[in-house]
Amino acid sequence: MGQILNLPRQDGSLYQYQFQDMNPIEVPVGQFQSRVAFAAAHVVCDPLGTNDPLKNATIDWESTLAYRRHLWSLGFSVAEAMDTAQRGMGLSWQQAKELIKRSVKEARAVDGQIACGAGTDHQTPRTDITLEEVEAAYEEQCEFVESQGGQIILMASRALAACAKGPEDYRRVYGKILNQVSQPVILHWLGDMFDPALEGYWGHKDVDEAMNVCLSIIADNADKIDGIKISLLDADKEIKMRRLLPNGVKMYTGDDYNYPTLIQGDEQGYSHALLGIFDAIAPAAAAALHALDKGEMNRYNSLLEKTVPLSRHIFQEPTFAYKTGIVFMAYLNGHQSHFRMIGGTESARSIVHLSELFVMANEAGLLVDPEMAIRRMKLALELSGITS
Repeated sequence: MGQILNLPRQDGSLYQYQFQDMNPIEVPVGQFQSRVAFAAAHVVCDPLGTNDPLKNATIDWESTLAYRRHLWSLGFSVAEAMDTAQRGMGLSWQQAKELIKRSVKEARAVDGQIACGAGTDHQTPRTDITLEEVEAAYEEQCEFVESQGGQIILMASRALAACAKGPEDYRRVYGKILNQVSQPVILHWLGDMFDPALEGYWGHKDVDEAMNVCLSIIADNADKIDGIKISLLDADKEIKMRRLLPNGVKMYTGDDYNYPTLIQGDEQGYSHALLGIFDAIAPAAAAALHALDKGEMNRYNSLLEKTVPLSRHIFQEPTFAYKTGIVFMAYLNGHQSHFRMIGGTESARSIVHLSELFVMANEAGLLVDPEMAIRRMKLALELSGITS
């Protein structure tokens, strides 16, 4: 019988939860064959750093890189310096440059695949910023990523969203940048539920109209585009766009609500993956993707369907606070020694939310060392005045 913890309910009352002992998930060795799967990786802050944690937090580089090695060992590619790494939400461009440099070097050492975010976040979004300034910012970051040997993920730009007057401005900026890159990039369409500053991206608030603009940019530059990752949390919109992409351009799902069915696909195609939730559910996702390679659909579905409630919980509104749940999972599983985050973002979710996360992670078989997970959950509870 598992240990019993006192956990809080939404109404503030406590109940006794009995930890369920689960068999560990066995992950086959090797790369995935039928899908490209990027895990967007988080960063680990240094809890003893003396820099201002809200403006210039210190990064624990060894723990940060160790987690990337963990993801590579499971067969994932790593999506570096993305929003999961708190890019533009605690991680500055200067820190992102160091992260990209170190991670690309680490990828070479372990023969791991990596792609890195290039955006405009060193430019402060403002209504008087010019398109030329946005283009220069993109050029600087793209040049840096390519100089390090990384594939570019062309991130959505808050600065462009702030100054673009309409679709033609997006066509101009993306056309110019894509014309200059030396290798095909992954475009990144991040919905405003992840970043409210990106509302109306591609020049339209209506998603279907925005999609048409994005598709026209892809069609005009298909030879420079490996694929597009969309994070709209709308499976029907993703499937619609997936079927309209030019031949050879991949759809990378960023849908942390509906990823199992989107990756599995249908008679007309499937999505590859570039997901933040893969950071938190890496063993289950890796085992499921290996099962998909073998055509073992029952195992694929049984592994992933248990993770969906957890993912929907972690990515619940406000969606941009999902990073807190991702890092809490890494803490529970011993991938870092503490539950501190750059920008103090560990406080972005309540102890009730984290307790529910703990239960869902247990039920999905994602807590690899039960004794450690229970001990660390109890520490988090005690900090909120709850003792067992």
